[in-house]
Amino acid sequence: MISSDLIGSSPKFRAVLTDVDRIAPVDSAVLIQGETGTGKEVIARAIHEASPRRNNRFVALNCAAIPIALLESELFGHERGAFTGACAQTKGRFQMADGGTLFLDEIGDMPLELQPKLLRVLQEREFERLGSAQTVRVNVRVVAATNQDLWQLVSKKLFRADLFYRLNVIPLSLPPLRERVEDILPLTEFFVARFAASLNKPIDLIPDEVLAVLKAHDWPGNIRELQNFIERAVLFSPGSVLRLPLDLKPTAKQGTQSASGTLADADREHILETLNQTNWLVGGQDGAANRLGLPRTTLIYKMRKLGIEPRRSSKARPIRQQADEQCYAASC
Repeated sequence: MISSDLIGSSPKFRAVLTDVDRIAPVDSAVLIQGETGTGKEVIARAIHEASPRRNNRFVALNCAAIPIALLESELFGHERGAFTGACAQTKGRFQMADGGTLFLDEIGDMPLELQPKLLRVLQEREFERLGSAQTVRVNVRVVAATNQDLWQLVSKKLFRADLFYRLNVIPLSLPPLRERVEDILPLTEFFVARFAASLNKPIDLIPDEVLAVLKAHDWPGNIRELQNFIERAVLFSPGSVLRLPLDLKPTAKQGTQSASGTLADADREHILETLNQTNWLVGGQDGAANRLGLPRTTLIYKMRKLGIEPRRSSKARPIRQQADEQCYAASC
């Protein structure tokens, strides 16, 4: 049974749901690939909920969010005294997910030195906690996800080929939102209902012109970007009719200019205004990306697409500024 959180009826998304139903009953490893914000963890949860393991735990770990020095302990656990600060025996994510499903997000960022140990537990279903010689056996289904080209990482010797083949037993590719235009309306309705309730701002109508603007946008941040946009729209709507935020609303122009052009103009003005407010600081707590509710790389992508050249910020640390400029040049 597919999770009710999965919203959409476009042909490409229906094909994904069909694949989920087909692969959920088996225990084979799954590798979900797709752009940032396409809902890879939602699909992983749907696979778990439709599987015989549904009554056991779904455990998630973002491999890119854990420092390398701590990732082995997060995965496999540790014994008391295994390292400074290890005051008690601790279970890792594999042991927590015993009998259930372990979701490894951003698997492309798994350090090379840990990959052999991950390969072993996938093949043999056993491992040792950090600081222990005792073997622990587990029964875990692994679902991994990435927005990177793993085979390209293999060719660059940044990812083990044998681990890639072991994870890629069942490949599943998620379409970006720009290829699911039919799903923008139900997704918008879902997010409007959610944020109207949480913000206590009833929204009764989504005008056709607002929907046209949403459908015309290419959404480089995919569903996550749409979600953030709708939250702002609900927040700034003055009444019960959904309106674009005043600082994002396209201005009326003569001629037959497309909705995508007007949205691009509005995006550009809003991004420039936010950059000026942050003294052209892109990343960090006080940066424009944080204020806009976007990942730093997504904002840099949008800046380059809209022709906004980066400027040096007096607030930015040299290393961060250099990283932003390099990311901009690489079209992140």
